[in-house]
Amino acid sequence: MAPVTSSARVAVTLGDPRGIGPEVSFAAVRTGSFARSAITFYGPKSFAVQAPEGCGFIPVCDRDFDCSQDRGAGAVAVEAIERAVSDILAGRQDAVVTAPVHKPSLRAAGLRHPGHTEFLCELSGAGEVGMLMAAEEIPGRSPLRVLLATTHHPLADVPGLVTSELLVSQSLLLSRELGERWKIDRPRIALCSLNPHASDGGIFGNEEEDVYAPALDRLRHLGAEVRGPISADTVFVRALAGEFDAVVAPYHDVGMAAFKTAAFGKGVNVTLGIPFVRTSPDHGTAFDIAGTGQADPGSMREALELAARLARPRSGASPSVARPHGSAPSPALSA
Repeated sequence: MAPVTSSARVAVTLGDPRGIGPEVSFAAVRTGSFARSAITFYGPKSFAVQAPEGCGFIPVCDRDFDCSQDRGAGAVAVEAIERAVSDILAGRQDAVVTAPVHKPSLRAAGLRHPGHTEFLCELSGAGEVGMLMAAEEIPGRSPLRVLLATTHHPLADVPGLVTSELLVSQSLLLSRELGERWKIDRPRIALCSLNPHASDGGIFGNEEEDVYAPALDRLRHLGAEVRGPISADTVFVRALAGEFDAVVAPYHDVGMAAFKTAAFGKGVNVTLGIPFVRTSPDHGTAFDIAGTGQADPGSMREALELAARLARPRSGASPSVARPHGSAPSPALSA
């Protein structure tokens, strides 16, 4: 990716303090082409001394949380997200990059949402959100962007969740964001089928005829450039060859398996539909290697670079100076 020239101010939440989030966040900034004054970290104050020189740091959870346990670690992660979003909505930051959280810890801390995407939807007041996995630079390949039409649901629930209305709304959201943020004129979108071989004319299911066909008719009527349904065993290869700007996958694993195979370590999770840019690396907390020096900061660096590229400076403080301390706290979870 080209060197970062954006003047956008980027908030970085450190995620679960027991995982690799803090170390890959700091390493990504040290090894990336960032204006450090535009980066502000949000996390436990004990990590402030590890932050790269020149960056801002806003401590969260001044109360005595035991971050070695799920509840305390979850509470710290949640408050960091709340504080960062509060600062963005107040015009003090322009984008947020979120380090990995541990979903059981969030639940132990009292958060009812399964992850970042749903929580950010509530905090921002967004009506509809989308989970986009983006790899902007894959050697010898075109960018791969995969929108997960359904996210964290049991596979048994997926057929009932993949409706014509969902495919239309998620495709329109994707097309709009690719145009507005990526500056892609008339984005080319492919709909990945639900059934093997796009059902082969009804042999392997009827969703392609009953669900996809009406959705495609509606999308084309609305002027979207959409193709499909295209079988999962070819659609991602065709996207990597440059035929499509993005793929809409019907469920989590069919999209993520292809995406991570092609772009692990380079992938970025982007939340669509919220009124600011949010990105995240494509990996989890990796508790087993935290603190060992084995964690690769590549995906976090990509997340930071993409956030800075996509974000536009918002009204408020100078875009070249990150606040070193002191935003007004938003309500955090009770201890």
